[in-house]
Amino acid sequence: MKKIGVLTSGGDAPGMNAAIRAVVRAALAKGTEVVGVMNGYNGLIEGEFVPLTLRSVSSIINRGGTMLRTARCEEFKTDEGQNKGVAQCIKEGIEGLVVIGGDGSFQGARKLSLKGIKCVAIPGTIDNDIACSEYTIGYDTAMNTAMEMVDKLRDTMESHQRCSVVEVMGRNAGYIALNTGIACGATSVLIPEIEFDIQKDIVDRLNNNKKLGRKHFIIVVSEGLNITDKLSDAIKEGTGMDTKITILGHVQRGGSPTLKDRLMASKMGYEAVEILWRGEYNRVVAVHNGEVVNYDILEGLEMTKEFPKDDYKMAHTLSI
Repeated sequence: MKKIGVLTSGGDAPGMNAAIRAVVRAALAKGTEVVGVMNGYNGLIEGEFVPLTLRSVSSIINRGGTMLRTARCEEFKTDEGQNKGVAQCIKEGIEGLVVIGGDGSFQGARKLSLKGIKCVAIPGTIDNDIACSEYTIGYDTAMNTAMEMVDKLRDTMESHQRCSVVEVMGRNAGYIALNTGIACGATSVLIPEIEFDIQKDIVDRLNNNKKLGRKHFIIVVSEGLNITDKLSDAIKEGTGMDTKITILGHVQRGGSPTLKDRLMASKMGYEAVEILWRGEYNRVVAVHNGEVVNYDILEGLEMTKEFPKDDYKMAHTLSI
């Protein structure tokens, strides 16, 4: 394989740069030229290619974001947009393409594969919501960032004897919220995967804890529920407590990646190149039982992931 491309698509995630670095250096070690596609599928359509060398990816393993930049591309969802991307790959001489991103990025990679461009996808999203993989690049860093922010909030909550409702990212998945809540000792964690009643599970629980002498509380809420304001109002009315909302937002997507994200991104990037060199394509790199594996993209997209409900039960028990 003489030349491959690499692009990042969708939301950025800490560790994407480490994956890019691994792809570039693994390919160059095999004598394969590497080009970066700027701005995701938008850049693929427009032919925004830059050569990547050993020095191009020096000192990026510790940097958050993505050196290739990223964007969402509505045009690439169309057959016409995909054909433009294929034409640009052929014109540039790209024989294989590594795509780093989430579900939407995987769908794009599959479309390209079906049109003759050999693609391998790497899961890069803080949400950890890729069904075929136990772990996605950026997840660990996002959780650590959220935990650090909640720990800082606790100081103020204790000082003022308040209740803090903290909204964390994760789209429609509650992995970040659950693990952050456990790590921070949150009184309650609200996530899309588990049904709850605000009065019974939150307001009554807070009042019971107040009777036991507890003076401050932290409630962690997944953004996908879209109930943060409603929840805060219900707590104020039902408990009489001074209740503050903190939305952590995009701070969770930035920052230097943790050791785990750097390590897993490096392993996944290396494996993506190995897959292409074995003559395989239309594959997605994933983690299963802690090991890096790969699946057919269509198979991977159709998989389901079981949410750790026992961890949620544990969180509820320990937060008394």
